[in-house]
Formats: sequence, structure tokens, C-alpha cells
Amino acid sequence: MIGIVVPVHNEEALLGRCLETLQRAARHPGLEGEPVLIVTVLDACSDRSAAIAKAHGVTVLEVDARNVGKARALGAALMIERGARWISCTDADSRVADDWLVAQLALRTDVVCGTVRIADWSDFPERVRVRYESAYQQCDGHRHIHGANLGISTAAYLQSGGFQPLTAHEDVELVRELERGGASIAWSSAPQVFTSTRLDCRASGGFGDYLKTLL
Repeated sequence: MIGIVVPVHNEEALLGRCLETLQRAARHPGLEGEPVLIVTVLDACSDRSAAIAKAHGVTVLEVDARNVGKARALGAALMIERGARWISCTDADSRVADDWLVAQLALRTDVVCGTVRIADWSDFPERVRVRYESAYQQCDGHRHIHGANLGISTAAYLQSGGFQPLTAHEDVELVRELERGGASIAWSSAPQVFTSTRLDCRASGGFGDYLKTLL
């Protein structure tokens, strides 16, 4: 079984679209019928996120951690408890490609660090897009780490100690620990994820804050 973990904090505007793409990826024929379980970890949500997740029929775990690292860890723990051999992570403001899971698994490695693509630059001046793309490696062999496009075997995850309860960069710390432990890591652009350019980011120091530095 494959588990997908999506941390959620007040994501009613974008969550439905995210879940629709995840459900398409879960039905991809390349998975040869392997079950896929999606969990939305609703962290201190006060909007309609819970109703949206339930309407899509995914597993809902409600917590009050106000901490993305803890939310991811709780979601991963639930997936492992239910028998997942592989854990894929994304974010509620992102959309995955139909072959996202297939592309991760095809790399046959302990960990997959994927890239992200910007879904829409229309709210930004052209100079921001140019600055971003000049600094970003959209290719195999990149060294980017995104919680929005991360996959890991359960065995490697458990050996690393899992996500730490950090308010930001929990994904980076996990991958660094995996590197120190000798895990095999694919730095690949094959598993595709499209993410938003919103600046009202849910985690301080996250992707939205990075975009602000390019303005």
C-alpha cells in the first residue's frame, strides 16, 4: 500500500483541487491496482477544509499542533500503522501530475526529492519569474527539497527517525538525516508537482516567503 500525507491549515480555497489530482494519481494504471490511501492532516483548521476533505472521501486526521512538521509526522505514522510501504508527501496548495506516484516508484530508491513547477505567474511582475527560473534547477540532479514533492520508503523513514516537530524546513531536516544515514536518494524532475505562488504562506520561512525575496 502507498500512503499520501497532506498537511492542511485553512486550505478551503485550494484543497479540493489538490485532492482531485491526488485521486487521479492514485488510479493510474501504472500502479497495477496497488491500494493508495490519502490522509489529510487538518491542523487547527477553522474553515471548510474538513468538509472538503470528507466530501472527497479521503482519510481525515484532525489535530491542534499548529506545526507542519508534527502534522506530517502524525500523518506518516497513521499511514505506516495501516501498512504503507511508501509514503508520498505534498501540500494542499499544490497539484500533482497523474503519473506522480508512478514516477516516484519507478526511480527504485529509498527517497525521491522532486522539483516543483509554478502553476501561474500572472500575479507577479515578469522580473520575479526570471529571477526564480535563473536560480532554480528544473532538472535531474537538482538539490532542491520540497515537502510538496517528496517520497520515501517506510523502512528509510523509520530508520531516519521521521519528520521532526518543526514549524518550517521539516522536509529539509528529514532529507539531511537520510543523507547522513546513507539512504539512496533520487534528485529527480520526473515526478511533477505544480504549486501556487500565494504569499500568505502557512509556514513562516516556507516557499511563499522565498518568493517574497524575489519581489
